[in-house]
Amino acid sequence: MAVPKKRTSISKKRIRKNIWKRKGYWAALKAFSLSKSISTGNSKSFFCPTKKNKQSKVEIT
Repeated sequence: MAVPKKRTSISKKRIRKNIWKRKGYWAALKAFSLSKSISTGNSKSFFCPTKKNKQSKVEIT
């Protein structure tokens, strides 16, 4: 089993962790932006079929 020779510094560890977190932040931001444009109907690059007929609601008692 390979063992590192020197300990990774705290600052280097923090930098790597922040890069990893930033990637997640941008992915979430893009997903939210896409969902917002789809829900408002302003999306030009994403096709989302819509149903116009109304379904009756069934109440369970």
